Amino acid sequence: MKPIIILGIESSCDDTSAAVISDSILLSNVIANQQVHSSFGGVVPELASRAHQQNIVPVVGEALRRAHIDRHDLDAVAFTRGPGLIGSLLVGTSFAKGLAQSLNIPLIDVNHLQGHVLAHFISEGKAGEHFPKFPFLCLLVSGGNSQIIAVHDFDKMEIIGQTIDDAAGEAFDKCAKVMNLPYPGGPHIDKLARSGNPKKFAFAKPNIKGYNYSFSGLKTSFLYFLRDNILENNDFIAQNINDLCASLQATVVSILMEKLVLASQRLQINEIALAGGVAANSALRNAFAHYAEKYRWNIFIPPLAYTTDNAAMIAMAGYFKYLRGNFCSLTEVPYARVAI
Repeated sequence: MKPIIILGIESSCDDTSAAVISDSILLSNVIANQQVHSSFGGVVPELASRAHQQNIVPVVGEALRRAHIDRHDLDAVAFTRGPGLIGSLLVGTSFAKGLAQSLNIPLIDVNHLQGHVLAHFISEGKAGEHFPKFPFLCLLVSGGNSQIIAVHDFDKMEIIGQTIDDAAGEAFDKCAKVMNLPYPGGPHIDKLARSGNPKKFAFAKPNIKGYNYSFSGLKTSFLYFLRDNILENNDFIAQNINDLCASLQATVVSILMEKLVLASQRLQINEIALAGGVAANSALRNAFAHYAEKYRWNIFIPPLAYTTDNAAMIAMAGYFKYLRGNFCSLTEVPYARVAI
């Protein structure tokens, strides 16, 4: 029986990515990064969309080449419809529509956030692979999202908790900017924190009911803490950069994990997954391992390649929609904001 071959296209922000899967096995995953944004301290939407236009044809071509697949072998094209930057999404959406129409194959729209969750089902064809069992909880943390998702099936997901203001990744980036660290700040904080004392400084933790998060108070507490100490010592940040990063990181991780534990205990779900760009954070990954032992969780932490935005997760989500015959028309348009 011929395998189902899906091309996935991801262009929600500043990374142009294409991937090919055969059934659930990943054949290729190509990502073109955009370095132009680092000097601006954040992603510039207009520059991002222009870079996508330059990158998408060679990226898709390279994904097909690495997979040893001809475009005529494709059974469907899956693309990120949203949420994300409209200009960036338009590039990926338009290309996917054109390719699917030229090949006369189905077009599949994918919710970017669902893609992150379903990245846990990507197979590399290796022995010993294991995947989450339904239902499971997924902690999705990135620059734009901090959510706890109850996953009941491939196409049935429920957000039970989310940030009411800043996301965890956004808090990392904003605090990093105050310390004059390069953008994106999260990876730099993680690196510096490894040589710091996570208990050196204490910062405000929110008191939010239920499973929701808040990181604006932590960000403000961190800003005022630096301001007060700089008044007494102009070199305070430079002299304490490792301890500052370690303490900030420990606070963010503690906030994230406390709510996840609460959800796990109340819902009696011990299948726990981690997803999103902040899933690359070493302290958060270590916390997952620690809590798994403490609470007897069965945890799923994605490889680093599947934490940031990538087309492998879009192709994977597209594969499950293909099995259900859930296709979209050429008239569908991208969306900047949407729930999971």
